[in-house]
Amino acid sequence: MSDRTAATGRRPAARHRVVITGLGVVTSIGTGVDAFAEGLRGGRSGAKPISAFDTTGFAHSNACEITDFEPEAWLRELPADELGRAAQFAVAGARMAVADGGLTEADVRARRSLVSVGTTDGESRDLDHLTGLQVAQGEDTLDPVVARRVWPGRLSAGIVRELGLEDVETVTVPTACAAGNYAVGYGYDAISSGDVEMALCGGADALCRKTFTGFYRLGTIAPDVCRPFDADRQGILTGEGAGILLMESLESALARGARIYAEVLGYGLSCDASHPVAPDRDSIARCITAAHANAGITPADVDFISAHGTGTKANDVTEVGAIRQVFGEDLPRTVSIKSMIGHTMGAASALASAACALALREGFIPPTVNHRTTDPECGVDCVPNEAVEADLKVVQNNGLAFGGNNAVLVLGHWEDERSAVA
Repeated sequence: MSDRTAATGRRPAARHRVVITGLGVVTSIGTGVDAFAEGLRGGRSGAKPISAFDTTGFAHSNACEITDFEPEAWLRELPADELGRAAQFAVAGARMAVADGGLTEADVRARRSLVSVGTTDGESRDLDHLTGLQVAQGEDTLDPVVARRVWPGRLSAGIVRELGLEDVETVTVPTACAAGNYAVGYGYDAISSGDVEMALCGGADALCRKTFTGFYRLGTIAPDVCRPFDADRQGILTGEGAGILLMESLESALARGARIYAEVLGYGLSCDASHPVAPDRDSIARCITAAHANAGITPADVDFISAHGTGTKANDVTEVGAIRQVFGEDLPRTVSIKSMIGHTMGAASALASAACALALREGFIPPTVNHRTTDPECGVDCVPNEAVEADLKVVQNNGLAFGGNNAVLVLGHWEDERSAVA
């Protein structure tokens, strides 16, 4: 968001409308847009015992791990060992998004474009490995192949190198668990202003021991499954994956006859910086209000909210309190796909954006699974356990993060005005 928009909460006149024309997803409930859509509709759960690292000593150790990902299926130019797991996910998501958008790599190279990828951990799985070597074998021990992969910029740079892009603005956004929405907002601004025609934007993270242990020590890892908004919720399950959106100007999409999933109407940002881990209700509410203003909508226009919805005691009550502060007591349906794919950190809001785009195009609201009894302090219709069909026009996607970083994205259903006039 521009400084002017952040300061005033008003949406500047957009010179170009921005649409989503391709989706690339890597998740524990399915890789590829069709498998992901099927998993969302079916309320599939990715929860399973962790195999990525030794969990001896932990009382419980479920996560939403991806166990069927083969990087060689997606890396055609770079050797697999040049990229860490998160960057491999990001590259795979980018390749899928380009193909899903009906383009080739040469088509993307021929356009003014950018790559923007958000992350929480970067390549912390590789840092886990290097730390283990140091502890076991001494401070002078270093695996140079792994050490070269640690730089988080490789999440976006890997996409650029793999697709053979040149003179492309390349950004890795480290705003923790809201980073996917930040990255999408960055792309929206660049396309809207006319700086670029096309953008590959989203987020990626890989399951790692560091993050699992940190949340475990905070007492926020669920013993079995994640139950957002449930009276018996006990925390998150960590997850992994990537969500990459192919975004372009409406003019570009119409000129090439592209399929349009959704229009990006706008977004809002806020940072309260009041506590390292505790969410702030007022700051979240300000972020939602800014997103609505930037998108040119009112709360009454929103058909459902894809909540941050981590399943922790603090987050769910605080987030719903912020939503109620903006919407009053007439809340739209409010769901959490983290109940299915876990908390994928920097990929979380990007994957939720992909889910929202699919929901708008296909006319359904994904469920909040594992649900038993709604917490009265939340009091939302979380679409428990089964997806519902719905005629959707506007959806809101919340991304909240440690450090008070909040990013809310607003997407709209696309209808070709030319057909409506005809």
